Amino acid sequence: MRIAVIGAGPAGLLLATLVARDLPSASVDLFERNGADEAFGFGVVFSDATQRGVDAADSALRTTLDAHGVRWDAIEVRLKDEIHSFAGNGMGAVLRKDLLAQLQQAAADAGVNLHFRHPAALADLRGYDIVAAADGANSRTRQAIGEDVLGTSFDYATAKFIWFATDHSFDGLTFLHQHVEGLGDVPGVFAAHAYPIGKGLSTFIVETDEATWRAAGLDDFDLTTPPGPSDEHSRRRLEEIFAPLIDGAQLIGNNSRWGNFRTIRSERWHAGNVVFLGDAVHTAHFSVGSGTKMAIEDAIALAEAIVAHPDDAEAAFAAYESVRQPAVARIQNAARPSLSWWENFGAYYHAFEPWQFAFHFFSRSLPTAKIARRDPAAAEEPQQEWVRRHGAPALASPLVLESGTGDRLELAARLIPRADLADVAVLEAPLDEEDLDAAIRSVFDSPDAPRAALVTGGTPLTRQLASEAIRLRHGASAVIHEPDCDDDRALTLVLSGRADAVAR
Repeated sequence: MRIAVIGAGPAGLLLATLVARDLPSASVDLFERNGADEAFGFGVVFSDATQRGVDAADSALRTTLDAHGVRWDAIEVRLKDEIHSFAGNGMGAVLRKDLLAQLQQAAADAGVNLHFRHPAALADLRGYDIVAAADGANSRTRQAIGEDVLGTSFDYATAKFIWFATDHSFDGLTFLHQHVEGLGDVPGVFAAHAYPIGKGLSTFIVETDEATWRAAGLDDFDLTTPPGPSDEHSRRRLEEIFAPLIDGAQLIGNNSRWGNFRTIRSERWHAGNVVFLGDAVHTAHFSVGSGTKMAIEDAIALAEAIVAHPDDAEAAFAAYESVRQPAVARIQNAARPSLSWWENFGAYYHAFEPWQFAFHFFSRSLPTAKIARRDPAAAEEPQQEWVRRHGAPALASPLVLESGTGDRLELAARLIPRADLADVAVLEAPLDEEDLDAAIRSVFDSPDAPRAALVTGGTPLTRQLASEAIRLRHGASAVIHEPDCDDDRALTLVLSGRADAVAR
């Protein structure tokens, strides 16, 4: 069997290594258009669970982390001179170049034929039994096969992001938020995801909304510039913006330029003898730290499937997809609320006090009970703060609403039967996020807009986003209708400020 792997990122290298090691009769060639010592990006981050899973297949990740990496347990959120932390999130990170060097050595030791500075097109690989494409989100192989053939779709986030490193030393995953004055009526908030990657460097990813990006004058870079040069104007400006939070440290570019995150989904991951893995067929927003994780887990599953079906590529691909497609779908579904958080964080920054902002962030993908299992204090702090301010626990706090007729409706608690809200205005949330603004305007863009609304219909995410818009943009009260809501989810929705109350 002859196998060609396109792309020498972590997934391509690991796949080639595992197949060459576990199927010695196979001839494995790996083709990479860049040099062995070239790497776009800075660090890669893994959870402890991912590290254990990779260890079972190959020790390259563990070896690199032990020799060069950094580990931490807590996540920090910093804003308005306050720090809030969430422990119990074991993670590690390492320089991408260090990990690739270790994986390259492991591949060579396993007998993989490594071809660097050697771009490979499908037309050049006709003599291979299997072609595995691990050539990234801009996969030329996917384009050659035809994105319609694979059922590939693309969803672009509204937030802008740019990727740097910095020589400021962080202890672990840290989220920094900085407001810039003098930008008119736009949010003016920039956020950075920062984490140490070893050798005195940290990854530093900056996000903001498009209006702030333009108002801050960061939109001049010519995006048709070939890969390589960084947006130097943005680098210098962001150094100034974040200087008080990183002690004046420098930001370091590496093909650093603004973009909009693109979520890629594909119905099929193979066509003929060509099979795809990693970003070539799926992505999830980097705030959940799963890009390299998913790609590496793809490589492990695909290698196992090929070894189990050495004479039947179609059977191998079917086995691979049956294992990995459901797992990736779960991560992508979980990543959508996190991505949505980053599309709206400027509004949250201005609306919430730091304790509630931090809990809103921590709970974007986890309910209160799961947060408490990892770090009891991270769940207890906002509950204590709520009691201090309201005199009762979140779900037992009284709430006064205005009905559709303008009458006052006094609620003794914030988890209530829907029947108690018969006289409150109703907003039907849409199924699609693109239709949210129109649905909200239909109820609230009028002189006699209600002062409270029950949000029903749609999906859990669109109901939540509609509720937040009612509260934060229109200054009205919002109750989310969650027919099957348990106390834990209701507590999370109210405590985080996503809703004033929950009806079921």
